[in-house]
This record gives sequence, structure tokens and C-alpha cells, in this order.
Amino acid sequence: MPATGAGLMRYYDEDLPGVKIGPWYIVALSVILIIAVILGNIFYVAP
Repeated sequence: MPATGAGLMRYYDEDLPGVKIGPWYIVALSVILIIAVILGNIFYVAP
């Protein structure tokens, strides 16, 4: 019987060393960065 994975690697099975952060942290940091850039463009006064 053939393997059901068909030779494809399943990344969620691998336990590699490194920083493990969830996707919500990336979304939150992205939103904070976008807000900071928008506020910087609004309140920055060029000399």
C-alpha cells in the first residue's frame, strides 16, 4: 500500500530548534507598527 503522504514533508511534525512565536504575535506587532507609522506621519513636523 502506498504512503498517504506521497513523499511530502509535513512541517508541523518537525520539532526544530528556534524561536517559537504564534501568528497572533505577528499580527499584533504588524498592526502596532502600522499605527506607529500612521501616527508618525500625522504628528511629525518637518523643520
